[in-house]
Amino acid sequence: MTETTESKIETSTLSKAELISYFREKCAICGHHRIMHDEFGKCEGVMNKPCNSGCDVFNSE
Repeated sequence: MTETTESKIETSTLSKAELISYFREKCAICGHHRIMHDEFGKCEGVMNKPCNSGCDVFNSE
């Protein structure tokens, strides 16, 4: 992680527990966690395997 990213996390008003729970949310379309989706919502797959669901937008369960 870059120092810039670490600094943003440290100065955030969100707790690390809140950040972790946010990224652990699953997508209702593909079932992958939010962290597996890029900044536009497109699923990039899990464990270096592409997502075959065609999920182009994150939709929380």
